[in-house]
Amino acid sequence: MPNSAHSLKFLLAQPVVWFERSLASAFKHIRRLHSYAYLQSKLVFPLPETAVIMDRAAVYGTGRVRCGANLLLYPDVHLETQDEAEIVLGDGVVISRGVHLAAMSGIRIGDGTMIGEYASVRDSNHLRKPGLPMREAGHRAIAITIGREVWIGRGVAVLSGVTIGDGATVGANAVVTHDVPAGATVAGVPARPIAPRSNDVAPGQEMGDV
Repeated sequence: MPNSAHSLKFLLAQPVVWFERSLASAFKHIRRLHSYAYLQSKLVFPLPETAVIMDRAAVYGTGRVRCGANLLLYPDVHLETQDEAEIVLGDGVVISRGVHLAAMSGIRIGDGTMIGEYASVRDSNHLRKPGLPMREAGHRAIAITIGREVWIGRGVAVLSGVTIGDGATVGANAVVTHDVPAGATVAGVPARPIAPRSNDVAPGQEMGDV
């Protein structure tokens, strides 16, 4: 008897399962279309048709963000530009959930680069001036350049003025304060070169922290 009851329950549940899956798929496409349209409305430059926007991105400032073909934005991405600064995202770039990109001078990210969840790329630092609250003391901004096919792990902070070369890998939770040579693997606080392990995979070959 219990087996029969379980079989009946399974059979009765199948139409509901099908309905829920169909509904979820439809809502997913609607949400992505809405997120694409919302992002395009906030940007100065055209958003390529091939861009996939998983959920609404938060856009602050001037909207000077240039997006390449086949861009993939996960939910909760923060994009901020001020004055004439631009954020430039190359073809095939993947920006994971919760990533913050803030440009007061400029941020350029090369083709095929992947940035893990909750990473922060900010090209400016607050200044301190005697007699002034830090909020009113201004800032110093130096552009950031991240090359092609770079893998930046979860929780990384990339600070102002840094250049990361093509094919470099930055380990999770690292703080990048100096330039990273092409092909190098860095980790730690502050980030320093480390010897890659024999079982390491190339960036993009395995999603890892994305």
